[in-house]
Amino acid sequence: MLPSATVENYLKAILKAQTADLPAGALVPMGQIASALGVAPGTATTMVKTLADSGLVRYEPYAGARLTRSGEKLAALVLRRHRLIEQFLVQIMGMSWTEVHEEAEHLEHAVSDRLIDRMDEMLGRPAVDPHGDPIPDSDGTVNRVRYDTLLTCPLHTAVRVQRVSDQDPEFLRFVERHDLRPGQVIEVEERSDAADSVRLRGAKSRPYTIGARAASKVLVQAAGAVALMLMLALPAHAQAPAPTPPPPAPPAESPFGIEDNSFLVEEAFNQERGVFQNIFGPTRTGGQWAASFTQEWPAPSQTHQLSYTVSFADGASGLGAGDTLINYRYQMLEEGPGRPAFSPRASLVLPTGSVGNGLGNGSYGLQVNLPVSKRRGTIYWHGNAGFTWLPRAEAAGSPDHANLLSPFFAGSTIYALRPMFHLMLEQVLLFAQSYDGVERTRNTLYTLSPGVRFGWNLGEAQLVFGAALPVTWEKGESDDVGVFLYASYELPFIKK
Repeated sequence: MLPSATVENYLKAILKAQTADLPAGALVPMGQIASALGVAPGTATTMVKTLADSGLVRYEPYAGARLTRSGEKLAALVLRRHRLIEQFLVQIMGMSWTEVHEEAEHLEHAVSDRLIDRMDEMLGRPAVDPHGDPIPDSDGTVNRVRYDTLLTCPLHTAVRVQRVSDQDPEFLRFVERHDLRPGQVIEVEERSDAADSVRLRGAKSRPYTIGARAASKVLVQAAGAVALMLMLALPAHAQAPAPTPPPPAPPAESPFGIEDNSFLVEEAFNQERGVFQNIFGPTRTGGQWAASFTQEWPAPSQTHQLSYTVSFADGASGLGAGDTLINYRYQMLEEGPGRPAFSPRASLVLPTGSVGNGLGNGSYGLQVNLPVSKRRGTIYWHGNAGFTWLPRAEAAGSPDHANLLSPFFAGSTIYALRPMFHLMLEQVLLFAQSYDGVERTRNTLYTLSPGVRFGWNLGEAQLVFGAALPVTWEKGESDDVGVFLYASYELPFIKK
């Protein structure tokens, strides 16, 4: 019998049930098979009998079924296709890991083994799929590893998330919101049987609580054990005829206890669901003060973020409010293996400042920014490109208007000397266009800004301070060294 899509689905469902929690050699109950495939028990029984007649399944009436050796190999190859397709869709196509399961369910029956082998080679022969599930090799061999869950792992010990057993899109989005994707390092602080909950401390060192049912679906391993397993595996790899080096183990703990707190260069991370941030940044250059205040909100999840920015500066009549920005930022890409985070932002410029006092441009406008962020060990790299467009900019004392376009490019390097203490170096290149009521002029400004940021976690909130010394060059000559100060307070507005 040639394996049809239905046959492959049954074999795959039985194999996954066999390798879950059943004792070795135990039969999978027919009700469990029917439930996994969404069919009536009678329908499942009829199909399993057909598979038994083909030698793929051992079936015992009123007891259940189990795959034969040939059935296990065929089922493992179906899983191989499914999981390699998922990895390809995430790693190469840039799709979210929350949406690839259903796509792979359809594609796994259509692709050839030759194409799957080529995909495997192109991906670097990954050991696991985006959800941490092991990928069988071309012979159908599965490297099965037993993991703890967040309900069984040791308390107060750093553990690394290895697998997520539930691939329902809504649950995967829940995992994302709580920093529980494979590779994340967390610590279980407390388990409460009465509340049916687990209290965790994540990468940002903030404690939060999830339900016991969700915790049972997150599989983990002690962070130190991951590196040890890789070291023990090295001799075996060295004897193989065509060795494939294991992927480097990520750091045992995240050195970035502070994120999304750059000064001049925007980072590509939206606010987490249920958390908002308040940012205040005063600057003193050329003997004058300017400042801005920004408040960022998820709307309602991390995918979409709304914020506003109000500015203040020394004007002709003293300190006053400048123009205002209403911002929307979209988390287009989350950071992953070989992929940076990318969050394009569009901002509406509102002419709330006084043109006569030198505190605004008098024009509605548009600002676009394209930030990308990527981590390498203890260093984060950030890059921006964008522009500010003011189609009807005004000048004091002039009835005319001017169309102004000011492109900019920026980049920063952030080094985590300690999890909550970072050294920073930021650069901004601005082609600023201005209007004096008679003509438009363009000045090229380059700013180099060394700085430092540090912070504390206060329960579920985080307080960050920073300082920098920006130096700006115009026409090859530097202005006075400025002073930039920074303060951020991030806290939850809903109970996680």
